[in-house]
Amino acid sequence: MLSTFLRLPTLMILLLGSLHAMAEPLAEIQTSEGLIVVDLNSEKAPNSVANFIRYAKEGHYAGTIFHRVIAGFMIQGGGLDTNFEPKPTHPPIKNEADNGLTNATGTIAMARTSDPHSASDQFFINVANNASLNFSERSSTGWGYTVFGRVIKGMDVVQRIAIMPTDGGDAPFQNILIQSVTIKE
Repeated sequence: MLSTFLRLPTLMILLLGSLHAMAEPLAEIQTSEGLIVVDLNSEKAPNSVANFIRYAKEGHYAGTIFHRVIAGFMIQGGGLDTNFEPKPTHPPIKNEADNGLTNATGTIAMARTSDPHSASDQFFINVANNASLNFSERSSTGWGYTVFGRVIKGMDVVQRIAIMPTDGGDAPFQNILIQSVTIKE
Protein backbone atom coordinates (compact mmCIF):
# COMPACT_ATOMS: atom_id res chain seq x y z
CA MET A 1 0.00 0.00 0.00
CA LEU A 2 2.78 2.43 0.90
CA SER A 3 4.64 1.74 -2.37
CA THR A 4 1.47 2.55 -4.37
CA PHE A 5 1.05 5.79 -2.41
CA LEU A 6 4.65 6.83 -3.12
CA ARG A 7 4.21 6.22 -6.85
CA LEU A 8 1.11 8.44 -7.07
CA PRO A 9 3.02 11.76 -6.78
CA THR A 10 5.43 10.57 -9.46
CA LEU A 11 2.50 9.72 -11.74
CA MET A 12 0.91 13.12 -11.06
CA ILE A 13 4.18 14.89 -11.90
CA LEU A 14 4.45 12.95 -15.16
CA LEU A 15 0.84 13.79 -16.10
CA LEU A 16 1.28 17.48 -15.29
CA GLY A 17 4.51 17.54 -17.27
CA SER A 18 2.71 16.01 -20.26
CA LEU A 19 -0.07 18.58 -20.05
CA HIS A 20 2.48 21.39 -19.94
CA ALA A 21 4.33 19.97 -22.93
CA MET A 22 1.06 19.90 -24.91
CA ALA A 23 0.13 23.49 -24.03
CA GLU A 24 0.31 26.03 -26.83
CA PRO A 25 2.57 29.06 -26.42
CA LEU A 26 1.05 32.36 -25.33
CA ALA A 27 1.98 35.80 -26.64
CA GLU A 28 1.66 38.76 -24.29
CA ILE A 29 1.28 41.87 -26.42
CA GLN A 30 1.85 44.92 -24.21
CA THR A 31 0.39 48.02 -25.86
CA SER A 32 -0.01 51.65 -24.87
CA GLU A 33 -3.70 50.80 -24.37
CA GLY A 34 -3.16 47.70 -22.22
CA LEU A 35 -2.27 44.01 -22.37
CA ILE A 36 -3.53 41.55 -24.99
CA VAL A 37 -2.82 37.85 -24.41
CA VAL A 38 -2.99 35.51 -27.40
CA ASP A 39 -3.11 31.71 -27.35
CA LEU A 40 -1.01 30.68 -30.37
CA ASN A 41 -2.06 27.59 -32.36
CA SER A 42 1.15 25.90 -33.46
CA GLU A 43 -0.71 22.69 -34.26
CA LYS A 44 -2.85 24.26 -37.02
CA ALA A 45 -0.47 27.04 -38.13
CA PRO A 46 3.08 25.88 -37.29
CA ASN A 47 4.94 28.13 -39.76
CA SER A 48 2.94 31.25 -38.90
CA VAL A 49 3.38 30.69 -35.15
CA ALA A 50 7.12 30.02 -35.56
CA ASN A 51 7.42 33.17 -37.69
CA PHE A 52 5.55 35.31 -35.10
CA ILE A 53 7.62 33.87 -32.25
CA ARG A 54 10.84 34.56 -34.16
CA TYR A 55 9.94 38.23 -34.60
CA ALA A 56 8.81 38.49 -30.97
CA LYS A 57 12.01 36.93 -29.58
CA GLU A 58 14.12 39.21 -31.78
CA GLY A 59 12.36 42.23 -30.24
CA HIS A 60 11.05 43.24 -33.65
CA TYR A 61 7.60 44.25 -32.43
CA ALA A 62 8.83 46.62 -29.68
CA GLY A 63 8.20 50.17 -30.86
CA THR A 64 5.86 49.23 -33.72
CA ILE A 65 2.30 50.51 -33.89
CA PHE A 66 -1.20 49.46 -34.78
CA HIS A 67 -1.18 51.50 -37.99
CA ARG A 68 -4.46 50.32 -39.51
CA VAL A 69 -7.62 50.43 -37.43
CA ILE A 70 -11.07 49.76 -38.87
CA ALA A 71 -13.97 49.71 -36.39
CA GLY A 72 -16.14 46.64 -36.83
CA PHE A 73 -13.43 44.88 -38.86
CA MET A 74 -9.88 44.57 -37.46
CA ILE A 75 -6.76 46.22 -36.03
CA GLN A 76 -3.43 45.70 -37.84
CA GLY A 77 0.12 46.26 -36.67
CA GLY A 78 3.59 44.91 -36.10
CA GLY A 79 5.45 46.22 -39.13
CA LEU A 80 5.67 50.01 -38.95
CA ASP A 81 7.42 52.27 -36.47
CA THR A 82 5.94 55.45 -34.99
CA ASN A 83 6.92 57.38 -38.14
CA PHE A 84 5.00 54.86 -40.28
CA GLU A 85 8.30 53.54 -41.64
CA PRO A 86 8.45 49.77 -42.32
CA LYS A 87 10.89 47.71 -40.27
CA PRO A 88 13.19 45.24 -42.07
CA THR A 89 11.69 41.76 -42.37
CA HIS A 90 12.69 38.18 -42.99
CA PRO A 91 11.53 36.50 -46.22
CA PRO A 92 7.76 35.94 -46.42
CA ILE A 93 6.18 32.68 -45.31
CA LYS A 94 3.84 30.23 -47.02
CA ASN A 95 0.13 30.87 -46.48
CA GLU A 96 -1.46 28.34 -44.10
CA ALA A 97 -5.05 29.63 -44.29
CA ASP A 98 -6.23 26.18 -45.40
CA ASN A 99 -5.77 24.97 -41.80
CA GLY A 100 -9.47 24.99 -40.82
CA LEU A 101 -9.22 28.06 -38.58
CA THR A 102 -11.50 30.99 -39.44
CA ASN A 103 -11.23 34.75 -39.09
CA ALA A 104 -13.69 34.93 -36.21
CA THR A 105 -13.94 37.71 -33.65
CA GLY A 106 -10.86 37.68 -31.42
CA THR A 107 -8.60 35.67 -33.70
CA ILE A 108 -5.15 36.83 -34.79
CA ALA A 109 -4.07 36.35 -38.41
CA MET A 110 -1.16 37.16 -40.70
CA ALA A 111 -1.47 40.32 -42.79
CA ARG A 112 -0.22 40.14 -46.36
CA THR A 113 -0.33 41.86 -49.75
CA SER A 114 -2.39 40.61 -52.70
CA ASP A 115 0.23 37.84 -53.06
CA PRO A 116 -1.19 34.99 -50.93
CA HIS A 117 2.32 33.96 -49.80
CA SER A 118 3.65 37.40 -48.80
CA ALA A 119 3.06 37.48 -45.02
CA SER A 120 6.07 38.49 -42.94
CA ASP A 121 5.86 40.53 -39.72
CA GLN A 122 2.45 42.23 -39.79
CA PHE A 123 -0.59 40.71 -38.12
CA PHE A 124 -4.17 41.71 -37.41
CA ILE A 125 -6.77 40.92 -34.78
CA ASN A 126 -10.34 40.46 -35.97
CA VAL A 127 -12.95 42.52 -34.12
CA ALA A 128 -15.79 40.88 -36.06
CA ASN A 129 -16.47 37.58 -37.79
CA ASN A 130 -14.73 38.20 -41.13
CA ALA A 131 -15.75 35.21 -43.25
CA SER A 132 -14.60 37.00 -46.42
CA LEU A 133 -11.00 36.59 -45.18
CA ASN A 134 -11.24 32.81 -44.83
CA PHE A 135 -9.65 30.22 -47.11
CA SER A 136 -11.94 29.03 -49.91
CA GLU A 137 -9.57 27.58 -52.51
CA ARG A 138 -5.93 27.48 -53.56
CA SER A 139 -6.07 30.36 -56.01
CA SER A 140 -4.85 33.96 -55.94
CA THR A 141 -8.30 35.10 -54.81
CA GLY A 142 -9.23 32.18 -52.58
CA TRP A 143 -6.26 31.70 -50.25
CA GLY A 144 -7.53 33.93 -47.46
CA TYR A 145 -5.56 35.04 -44.40
CA THR A 146 -3.87 32.61 -42.00
CA VAL A 147 -5.36 32.54 -38.52
CA PHE A 148 -2.72 31.43 -36.01
CA GLY A 149 -4.25 32.11 -32.59
CA ARG A 150 -6.95 33.77 -30.55
CA VAL A 151 -7.17 36.45 -27.89
CA ILE A 152 -7.79 34.93 -24.46
CA LYS A 153 -7.35 38.12 -22.44
CA GLY A 154 -7.57 41.79 -23.36
CA MET A 155 -10.36 41.74 -25.92
CA ASP A 156 -11.54 44.94 -24.22
CA VAL A 157 -8.18 46.47 -25.19
CA VAL A 158 -8.62 45.28 -28.79
CA GLN A 159 -12.13 46.77 -28.92
CA ARG A 160 -10.87 50.07 -27.47
CA ILE A 161 -8.14 50.25 -30.13
CA ALA A 162 -10.68 49.40 -32.86
CA ILE A 163 -12.73 52.54 -32.14
CA MET A 164 -9.84 55.00 -31.90
CA PRO A 165 -10.36 58.08 -34.10
CA THR A 166 -8.56 57.86 -37.44
CA ASP A 167 -7.36 60.36 -40.03
CA GLY A 168 -10.32 59.68 -42.28
CA GLY A 169 -8.51 56.66 -43.63
CA ASP A 170 -7.46 53.80 -41.39
CA ALA A 171 -4.52 55.40 -39.53
CA PRO A 172 -5.23 56.39 -35.92
CA PHE A 173 -4.57 60.05 -35.01
CA GLN A 174 -2.74 58.88 -31.91
CA ASN A 175 0.03 56.27 -32.13
CA ILE A 176 -1.09 52.99 -30.56
CA LEU A 177 2.26 51.59 -29.52
CA ILE A 178 3.20 47.93 -29.28
CA GLN A 179 5.67 48.16 -26.41
CA SER A 180 6.65 44.49 -26.39
CA VAL A 181 5.58 40.99 -27.38
CA THR A 182 6.66 38.32 -24.89
CA ILE A 183 6.30 34.60 -25.61
CA LYS A 184 5.37 32.26 -22.76
CA GLU A 185 6.07 28.64 -23.70
